[in-house]
Amino acid sequence: MILHCVFCNFRTDVSEDQRNQVLTALAQFSAGLNGVLGFDHGPNLDFEGKSASYDAGFVIRFADHEALQTYADHPEHQALGRQLCDLCNGGENGIKVFDLKL
Repeated sequence: MILHCVFCNFRTDVSEDQRNQVLTALAQFSAGLNGVLGFDHGPNLDFEGKSASYDAGFVIRFADHEALQTYADHPEHQALGRQLCDLCNGGENGIKVFDLKL
């Protein structure tokens, strides 16, 4: 299983509604793909005080690397990814991605 973790540093002028719209769209898109085992998103609670600049994030559980690659290559994912980048400080530089093999 692959855990795809994405952390977002949203611009200050981006509303919570705008954040939720793109994250919800990603969740809905992901739910229709083979090999997607789950999608969760929410605000960063930062209990340890180590990631305050990252406002929110999401995780997607993929059955395997092939399922992740199908997601990554899909035109709808690419369009939603551009929308997400547009909402973040520095565009794509305002997003951190970690892929963990579990």
